[in-house]
Amino acid sequence: MDPRNHEIPIQVHDLHKSFGAQTVLNGIGLEALQGETLAIMGRSGTGKSVLLKLLIGLQKPESGSIRILGHEIGGLAVEPLNEIRKRIGFLFQSAALYDSLTIEQNVAFPISRHRRTPTKEQNSRARELLASVGMAKHFDKLPSEISGGMQKRVGLARALALDPVILLLDEPTAGLDPITSSEIGTLIVDLKEKRRITAIVVTHDVRGAHAFADRVLLLDQGRVVAEGRFDELQRKKHPFVEQFLREGP
Repeated sequence: MDPRNHEIPIQVHDLHKSFGAQTVLNGIGLEALQGETLAIMGRSGTGKSVLLKLLIGLQKPESGSIRILGHEIGGLAVEPLNEIRKRIGFLFQSAALYDSLTIEQNVAFPISRHRRTPTKEQNSRARELLASVGMAKHFDKLPSEISGGMQKRVGLARALALDPVILLLDEPTAGLDPITSSEIGTLIVDLKEKRRITAIVVTHDVRGAHAFADRVLLLDQGRVVAEGRFDELQRKKHPFVEQFLREGP
């Protein structure tokens, strides 16, 4: 084993995933380095969100290797897999907040479930996280009382509740106006600079990814067609890459 592997929080090798006759991922490989933000981009239906679910063990591949924090997760039992999941924050595309809970309670929920922390400390931690994403004044509101962009902010705060070392974000700017999208992108950059979190961001937002990603992985038909910094991709002579960066998905 490469002695540097402990410095590579996420490693994927030759990953295959199909649904019936439809091949979604066809030999995907990637690495996300410590403190790096990696954007996964490509057309709709190319398996980007499926990849995130595989990384957290919500789905299983047909073949291939997924190593998270030095552990091969493919054969792990539920309990050790859950221990790894506690070190991963996940932001769902829809934010997936609990409608009957206030946003403070939403953010405190992972803490109450996984840590023996007094309620007062849970609430204090939740408000601290909400303040870090610009939602300090709205802690007592229900999800239905705030905008979609605000819900994404709350979802991001909840994803940080257990102090993860890895963050997986599924379309964090989808459905948002350009100003709100830019604000979410700024939050992602702040996380990278302040917390050194390793992040994988699935996104269609070419402009946003340019602002917050260290590297980009571009998928087409279940394969990686380009990988690198934005300036490297812009110099790449490949019809799909050129079209995607020019026009978006």
